[in-house]
Amino acid sequence: MRLAEGTCDQLSPEIARFAYDREAQRFGIVHFGIGVFHRAHQAWYTDLAMDAGDADWMIAGVSLRSDAVAQQLNPQDGLYTLTARSGARQETRLIGAVREVLFAPDDSQAIIDRITSPDCRIVSFTVTEKGYARAEDGSLDLAAASASFYPHLTQGLRLRMKRGLPGVTLLSCDNIAANGRVLAALMVDWIEAECPELLDWFRRSCTVPSTMIDRIVPRTTQDDLAALELRLGMEDLGAVFAEQFSQWVIEDDFAKGRPRWEVAGAQLVEDVAPYETAKLRMLNGGHSYLAYAGLRAGHEFVHEAIADPALRKSTEELMQQAASTVAAPVDLDLAAYAGELVDRFADRALRHRLSQIAMDGTQKLPQRWLDTARHLQRAGTPAIFLPEALDAWIWHLSDGRFVDDPAGEELSALARSGKRAVIQRCFYGRSEMSALWQGYTELVPLLRQEAPPC
Repeated sequence: MRLAEGTCDQLSPEIARFAYDREAQRFGIVHFGIGVFHRAHQAWYTDLAMDAGDADWMIAGVSLRSDAVAQQLNPQDGLYTLTARSGARQETRLIGAVREVLFAPDDSQAIIDRITSPDCRIVSFTVTEKGYARAEDGSLDLAAASASFYPHLTQGLRLRMKRGLPGVTLLSCDNIAANGRVLAALMVDWIEAECPELLDWFRRSCTVPSTMIDRIVPRTTQDDLAALELRLGMEDLGAVFAEQFSQWVIEDDFAKGRPRWEVAGAQLVEDVAPYETAKLRMLNGGHSYLAYAGLRAGHEFVHEAIADPALRKSTEELMQQAASTVAAPVDLDLAAYAGELVDRFADRALRHRLSQIAMDGTQKLPQRWLDTARHLQRAGTPAIFLPEALDAWIWHLSDGRFVDDPAGEELSALARSGKRAVIQRCFYGRSEMSALWQGYTELVPLLRQEAPPC
């Protein structure tokens, strides 16, 4: 028996669940990139907000590249369970906020219709860094953008403008510094190139607040699903598993309302930047170091890597240096935050694979490591963590077993060809941090040259 509207009443009584009437709720959110993180984070917050009395915030999920989530959730009427783990404790909740999953290649018109609906008030995103299709200079790569969310979103916004409907909030929930400002600038690039008549309306009618998101969400495994089926008394192919901890800091700038996510603990603030900076440089920076150095040391999971005394010491030093670059708000104790991060990394229950964190390094490391190094350099302080961290990344590229990166094939070829020193010099063999940044963007072009200039 499989989880669905017609079977969920037979769930084990230990499973918490929502009390609202799903059929009475309208679609208020269209979400691009409905993977495990969104289902464990924003959809969970939205489910709790509707359970507290908010109405008409159901989510239409959109998958851009694979129909796997549609196959998981649509036969279940969008229902799935979220299991939060901490040590030996686990709590499972039935989540009802997602009603459908649309697959972009097959459901293009349905996606546009959802965005165009007067009920839609928020379009949100967890498409990972590469989903924003940024070129090396930070502008929009128009060719790559055409395969992402930009065409569907722009067509929907254009129809809203033509029909006299209000604007919407575009809500990025990806690990990108100043993600709202980045998304707004990229949207302007796309609109200017593809639909210039929309530009004034977009700027006047839509808002693009920044956010900071945090919850460790490992990939769901077949063992996870099998154990859960015994607890549920039925099959749930869309189940997700996460740590107990969750954080969402949001710039409170919405075009046409929002769910009361704060009832589930979200923080609505004027300035997201310090929270975001601390998270990117300390948590994400530490995670990336553990991923590459941990794989090199023969570990498979984060909790194994952080239990390695040498790796733990280096991770704590990285976090300490990163913390020195953050202008923390009064409610954020960075020393305590670093300690909490180590405790979260050490949680055996999560079984967070290092290979999952290691993905897309070329998209992540500028924000996770190079931003920290640049700020340290400005203060006249050496980035002590950077040589070891980059050496671990270069090993990862040369090893090749776990590389999943837009430039992975080319960079791995360079690393394996005996040109490791080229990469190292590009990063930290120069005196000026601006040259270090330039070196990062030079790596892929250098692959096509016989005598790299670094």
